[in-house]
Amino acid sequence: MNLPNTNFSKILMDLNTILGHDNFFTILSYTPSVKVLCSIIFLILLLYWLFYIPLNWTWYKDQWEDYGSDKRINCKSKRSAINRLRSNRRIGTKELPPPYPNGWYGILESSKLSAGESKHISCLGEQLVVFRSETGEVYILDAYCPHLGANLSKGGRVIGDNIECPFHHWSFRGSDGMCTNIPYSSNIHSSTKTKTWTSTEVNGFIFLWYSVEGSEVPWNIPKSIGVANNELVYLGRNEFYVNCHIQEIPENGADLGHFQAIHDDNVVCGYWNQKRSIFRRLGYHKWTASWKRTDLSHVAELKISHTFHLFEKFKCFRMNVIGKQIGPSYVHLILNSPTFGDVEIFQTIIPVEPLVQKVIHRFYSTRKMAPIMKFFVFAESVMFQRDMNIWNHKQYRRNPMLVLEEAPLKKFRKWYAQFYTVNSKSFQVANNYDW
Repeated sequence: MNLPNTNFSKILMDLNTILGHDNFFTILSYTPSVKVLCSIIFLILLLYWLFYIPLNWTWYKDQWEDYGSDKRINCKSKRSAINRLRSNRRIGTKELPPPYPNGWYGILESSKLSAGESKHISCLGEQLVVFRSETGEVYILDAYCPHLGANLSKGGRVIGDNIECPFHHWSFRGSDGMCTNIPYSSNIHSSTKTKTWTSTEVNGFIFLWYSVEGSEVPWNIPKSIGVANNELVYLGRNEFYVNCHIQEIPENGADLGHFQAIHDDNVVCGYWNQKRSIFRRLGYHKWTASWKRTDLSHVAELKISHTFHLFEKFKCFRMNVIGKQIGPSYVHLILNSPTFGDVEIFQTIIPVEPLVQKVIHRFYSTRKMAPIMKFFVFAESVMFQRDMNIWNHKQYRRNPMLVLEEAPLKKFRKWYAQFYTVNSKSFQVANNYDW
């Protein structure tokens, strides 16, 4: 091919010579224009990551040694973490409350379920199939087909607002569980149905109503106005598996004494043996907290005032937190900082097994806060893992020895007891494993 003798043809011939050179990358690194271009591309990718890629902090590792030991056992997957949690815990089960209190449970993040998709969820001692219709509605049914027991989520097809069993193509309607089609039969009895579960979708989660009392009416879960109006956007999440009774996690909010003991050391010190960290000199967190019941019987409120003391002298990063504990497993945290504005965090606890809790936090703020929120997700995760170090190795005390200043703990337990009823499954009944 003959190219006209122009600057463009010279550039192509020079490029061909460079590409065939043995030291192409060495030449490339010393070409100023290419270095500038690479720097610009790197900067664009960095800014895109900072502002538009949410931080996902998942933690399936767990430490099982005593605090004095340096040996650690790491679990690198969800299943291995759960198996180790199950096999290592030895506790006095007689003191435990029922493991599955009545209330709303955020069993799945909305973003994890697309239209026409189904998921199998194992929690609360139940096996469930969650599916989203082609119009976006979410339905929850018992996972196993009442015909011959096939798992509807494993190969089942979503057709309209029905899910079709992969085994014999029986179809079940999501709204009431009724069987709407049997391909080889026109005789469908009205009793041919599967169990349905009440659900709602709000604040980035799909919630399931669990109650052993059929007459109990679900309360409403309030929507976040900022999230609903897209004023606050999703900027990150974390996920943990914790070895404890579900009550012990929200109980932390009323345990005002633990803030100073566990959370005073700055987050850079980490979550393990932070008292020995060389970074303790950077400063410490100062917390003031209060807990109370609200006018709504199923809602309690935690208020926290936070200040960071830099080098133990300069007060900075003031922050006020209002936490609404809505039922037994859901917390809506609203954080306000004069410096950084508003942040909202939604926490859900899902009992995977009687003493294995899956905990998820989702973080929302304004887009301009995205770079700072990455550190925020890290900091909150470190603080939560400090609590996990306690939860994973403690016993539940039904009648703890408390001092006068710990009155909120006693009030919390009285408040939380409303979510247990006479028909709640005991730990011995709910637990299928020989501890």
